[in-house]
Amino acid sequence: MVTSEGIKKLAKSLGADLVGIASMDRFEGAPANQDPRYIQPDAKACIVLAFRVPRGYYRGIEEGTFFSVYTTMGYAGINEVFGPIILRELVCYLEDEGYESVPLPNIYLRSSAYFDKGENDPSVSVPVSPDKPFPDVMIDMRVAAYAAGLGEYGWSKVFLSPEFGPLQRFAALLTTAPLEPDPIFEGKICDRCMSCARACTGKAISMTEADHITIAGHVIEYAKVDLKACSIAYRGGNPDYNPFLDSKVKYEDYKDLYFGSPILEEAVHIPKYMRHGSALEGARGCMRECYAHLEKVGRLTKKFTTPFRKPGWKPWKIDRSQYPDIVVGNKKRSKDDSLL
Repeated sequence: MVTSEGIKKLAKSLGADLVGIASMDRFEGAPANQDPRYIQPDAKACIVLAFRVPRGYYRGIEEGTFFSVYTTMGYAGINEVFGPIILRELVCYLEDEGYESVPLPNIYLRSSAYFDKGENDPSVSVPVSPDKPFPDVMIDMRVAAYAAGLGEYGWSKVFLSPEFGPLQRFAALLTTAPLEPDPIFEGKICDRCMSCARACTGKAISMTEADHITIAGHVIEYAKVDLKACSIAYRGGNPDYNPFLDSKVKYEDYKDLYFGSPILEEAVHIPKYMRHGSALEGARGCMRECYAHLEKVGRLTKKFTTPFRKPGWKPWKIDRSQYPDIVVGNKKRSKDDSLL
């Protein structure tokens, strides 16, 4: 017999750090193109898995000396490799028990045309019938995590769990198995300290303006976020925080471009191992600063023998006036480029 407790035990044995279960009625009111009930109309439950981003994945970016591991293992590795492997194991187990199940990996599948033309442009996609949304329906993982009782939204709109704060990524699956849902999280993690907004290198998080969403009857408040500014800074568009950026590039030149823009890619000398998903800024405000604060004030249940931020630690910022003769990016370089 498949039970909620049994599914959680199996998922954790396979490598998930947190597991929560939401009933499908908790998605009532979701936009059609984010409503999982259009994906599997007979689903009885949504199982949400959280995979921690180990604190050590950020250490090299904290020191400004090692940028590859967060992008490759803390982002793409979890979303595109580790998470889907565990989803498949759970889907196969449930289907062996007779319950159809649909994996929902944390991989954004809509084309770049979606951002430029909008969801209703027929060159992006068209609904297969008038009563259905355009494909692909993509659930909001934060909504699913909240509906599954795993934590709350922080002011930055990043999801917070009581165990890891902002340091986790999610995957989910839908199933026809009649599983008992978890209660909505009723604790309090975010204390509105605004550290996330102050430390964001893209100045993307408002300190005064808020957006709201209702999930399972609960009204959720979080900051109004400038997604363009976020994506550009996060991918290394700010010369003060990107040692790989062309020294002549100014952030203002790229403020109106989406992430993945060919122009932005041309300006940023991204090492080949990070070409398709650079996260050079390392979420300085919404993840690192947030985590450091929550750990310092004792709001996280996961403890370490040493603090994330050591006494005397200071955030680094590149002073490019000290390097007038060094040009990186697509210009001529004085260093051997064979390893990049």
